[in-house]
Amino acid sequence: MRNLIHARLAIPTSLVVLACMSPTAALADSPVQITDSLANVRVMHHGNPVVIERNQDTFNSVDPDFAMTSRPCPPYCIQPMQVATGVETIGELELLEYLKRASDDASILLIDSRDTDWITRSGLIPGAIHLAWTELHPGHTDLEKIAETLILRFGATRLGSVWNFENAKTLIMYCNGPWCGQSPTNIRQLMAMGYPAHKLKWYRGGMQLWKSLGFNTVPLTQ
Repeated sequence: MRNLIHARLAIPTSLVVLACMSPTAALADSPVQITDSLANVRVMHHGNPVVIERNQDTFNSVDPDFAMTSRPCPPYCIQPMQVATGVETIGELELLEYLKRASDDASILLIDSRDTDWITRSGLIPGAIHLAWTELHPGHTDLEKIAETLILRFGATRLGSVWNFENAKTLIMYCNGPWCGQSPTNIRQLMAMGYPAHKLKWYRGGMQLWKSLGFNTVPLTQ
């Protein structure tokens, strides 16, 4: 009888290791995951590692700033699913993939196009920079200052009045959500200057859906 007990307890070490490595075991402490096999994503934000994850409180609700359903239109009108021909509209999982790549690839840049007061209240998506939509709008910012942004921050080059975007960064832009026209306005303006559509991505859900799904944010100063 004693030998039978010993035999039952003699579990191979390899099976113990495999059990420890099981995705189910690794995710057991995360009741609210991103997908059934992904609990969180680690990205770089201004040189520091930040973990993106969903709020683990299953009774958590959306911030009051994003609970309103009927903002006046105009200006808060519902945006189309495709902002411009050739510009890819992405969701949260695609955005997370871009953010993971951006941690090692400086040619990808996530831009929060909202006004500063919105950032102060709701924060940034980890990995994003803040560039208010007005800084790319000729009605609010001098054209030479816009050109400076394209060169110094986006990696474009210019010879006289001719722009070269061959080595320009891939820009992922977002604002407050499907009812926000700030990032769509910037995307169309960049395209009018010659920025290639395939180097522009739009996270249409913006902060509205990001918050609705319980994802964390970082403060503007972080």
